[in-house]
Amino acid sequence: MTKTSRLPYRPCVGVMLLNAEGQAFVGRRANRKGASEGEGRWWQMPQGGMDKGETPEQAARRELWEETGVRRAQFIAHAKDWLYYDLPPELVGVAWKGRYCGQKQMWFAARFEGAESEIDLKPDPGHKAEFDAWRWVPVRDLPDLVVPFKRDVYTALVAEFAPLLAGEPAKAQRDEEA
Repeated sequence: MTKTSRLPYRPCVGVMLLNAEGQAFVGRRANRKGASEGEGRWWQMPQGGMDKGETPEQAARRELWEETGVRRAQFIAHAKDWLYYDLPPELVGVAWKGRYCGQKQMWFAARFEGAESEIDLKPDPGHKAEFDAWRWVPVRDLPDLVVPFKRDVYTALVAEFAPLLAGEPAKAQRDEEA
């Protein structure tokens, strides 16, 4: 058994925020020393760790607001299962102070109901900005934009939430069914 295999996964949530055209919000990761993604200028959807006592949906709403300033979003579905990814070996022991081997993530789909002027990447005092730019992209393009070790998660999300874009019943859990 390796040291990595003894480390737990960090509980995390993510939000696929969709605009009226069915495109997904992505933010360009601010290039910060010690970031879990390593060096590089990757794009990703809002995501982050869960605080003690939070439900996954509470954490998702908080992370969406902290990273984007968005409050006007209707949560419409969540993934049917937790999705996992492992950090590459060179980041184990670096990211998250070496306490985790990767993340287990619960993902939510939400419809953006605000004006684009609501989107604000500047965090509250005491927090560091997660993103330094943002844009809307076709959902099918998401896996190609994210850091390589998260691509399997993004590919699974695209498949799971794609029916929401087509107006079909999704494989994901609808919030009213949960």
